[in-house]
Amino acid sequence: MNRYFSLFLILSTLLSGAPAVHAQQTSNYTQVNTYVNPVLPGDHPDPTMLRVGDDFYHCGSSFHFTPYLPIYHSKDMVHWEVISRVVPPTASFVSDRPSAGIWQGAITYFYGSYWIYFSANGQWFSKASSPKGPWSEPVRVKGDPKTGPLGYDNSIFVDDDGKPYMVIKNGQKTNRLQELGRDGQLTASAIDLDWVNAKLQYSWAEGPVMCKRNGYYYYFPAGDVSGGQYAMRGKALTADSTQWERLGDFFKPITDPKTGFRRPNHISAPIQLADGTWWTIGQSYEKPLEGADWSGMGRQTGLYQVIWEGDRPWGLAPTTKPVARPNLPQSGILWRSAQSDRFDSDVLSPNWHFLSKRVADRYSLSARKGWVRLSPDTARVHLMQKETDHYYTAVTRVDLNADDPAAKAGIYLTNGNQKVFAQLYSGFDTGKKIVFRLDTAIRTVPNSVGSVVWLKVERNEHQLTGYYSRDGTKWTAVGPPISSVSLDKAQPNFNSWVGTSIGLFAEGKPADFDFFICKDGFSSLPAVGYSNYYGVEKTGVTAGSGVTNDSSQGGWFMLSGVDLGMGNDAAKQVQLQVSTTMEGTLELWLDDLSNGKKIATIPFKSTTGKATSKTVSQSVKGVSGHHDVFVKFPAGKANIVTVKALQFQK
Repeated sequence: MNRYFSLFLILSTLLSGAPAVHAQQTSNYTQVNTYVNPVLPGDHPDPTMLRVGDDFYHCGSSFHFTPYLPIYHSKDMVHWEVISRVVPPTASFVSDRPSAGIWQGAITYFYGSYWIYFSANGQWFSKASSPKGPWSEPVRVKGDPKTGPLGYDNSIFVDDDGKPYMVIKNGQKTNRLQELGRDGQLTASAIDLDWVNAKLQYSWAEGPVMCKRNGYYYYFPAGDVSGGQYAMRGKALTADSTQWERLGDFFKPITDPKTGFRRPNHISAPIQLADGTWWTIGQSYEKPLEGADWSGMGRQTGLYQVIWEGDRPWGLAPTTKPVARPNLPQSGILWRSAQSDRFDSDVLSPNWHFLSKRVADRYSLSARKGWVRLSPDTARVHLMQKETDHYYTAVTRVDLNADDPAAKAGIYLTNGNQKVFAQLYSGFDTGKKIVFRLDTAIRTVPNSVGSVVWLKVERNEHQLTGYYSRDGTKWTAVGPPISSVSLDKAQPNFNSWVGTSIGLFAEGKPADFDFFICKDGFSSLPAVGYSNYYGVEKTGVTAGSGVTNDSSQGGWFMLSGVDLGMGNDAAKQVQLQVSTTMEGTLELWLDDLSNGKKIATIPFKSTTGKATSKTVSQSVKGVSGHHDVFVKFPAGKANIVTVKALQFQK
């Protein structure tokens, strides 16, 4: 009986449109047909997504990170880039404290314009002719006594006839719909849906979104920040609860015991592609599997296919395994990760945010060409990005004549509450010092280099190590590693709703930074830190762990956002640390296995045992800049070689 039931499940999955990757063609082992969540790693809460033609746009809550509301663009819903920010730090109506700021960030398109609706002491909107901006000055949405408070985490639904509606959520028991006019303001009368959560059966029933299919209106409320996503449907936009059907949970039950994410929720309105498939993005905290917690990174956003059983939608459950990517062309956008910046532009990259709008103008890209100057007054200045990885190395070169204990400048990591932070900095304490600290763990060494010093922070899961250098080639550790568990774990007050940030800081006096590099390709890149893969598995649980192919058909893994240098400092050679009892060749590709660039074919021979490692190398040419690096295994035999780490050389 079980045998026939299993066959039934397999056939049902195939017929429903689910991506049955593991039964697919062998090309998955040699091409990038799959992806692994999250596609927006790190802090990306309350996501909304919009499709216009062949382009996809994402926006969500930014809270106190400013400039507010970064807009992301994608061609395939897997690779995303920041293209603009909507609300400037000068917006006086936005609160500056952690957990406040701007909530929501609902991106939509109607009446020939792009619109962002958001919550900040009321409902507001900005509009633009392009998501790249410029965005208009925010306009407050006028209240309506009959509608009541407009709340937060609202969204916009556009019906087939082009009419837009605000999907309103206020508190636990208020759910409304109301049409919007061409001026972006509420019009007509509100449709009262307060019965949706009258008994609190959906916890907060927050972040509701809507879509339409086959004549049905679908309404998707989320539970709360910890999870839960639900679905309802009706044939008309009506306040009559008898005309709506509660469908229960939106996501299929999780069956992968190793999945690293809790129940996803706060989904975007499902979107249909030209091939008939439907997709959504949703947030989730990362849960601990082996070792300590990663909740401190914030709510990370994954891409999920939506399948239909008749007119009943289901979101496919999160899994650690690769799933088939949408049938969309790639565009050259890299996997989302923290971005390097050499500060050679006249305009600050939209990848950056500040932790306080009070100091958001305390920087200059013109005071010293090719450097960024941070000029604190009485407050510390932070220039930050969202942390996206468990393994990386961040590097900067800072110029600070530290001659007072108040003067500090270097690399900074902080949790959302800004109560737990790590610093590696050039400073002063009865002489110039290099200091590395997190909470009560403090490492201090004399600064024998001078005012201009290279600094490097290496993250290896929950361990941080600080280094300094005179030339960026020979590095000296600032004492032993420091545990980052207190930074990475679940934080009080839900971490002020955001996640860990990494970047630069200065306090006490101005400091100049030549660049910010992340991930540094000239530092060791652990293979187990991959962001995407197919046909491989991790081996070992210690520092000597690695990645090997688990199939005779080959396989590959990808390290996202690796910085390979520029100009005379670009990569000239690549080294791989491997162990094997056989021989063969590994291939290295940049950005894609089909449309990317193969940069090396590296032969390997037996290392006299899988427990013994050796370094194999190959020269590379024409390699520079920021890239996703793919390692491709040969076909022929499973577990042919274990790759432990990569490192490029100048």
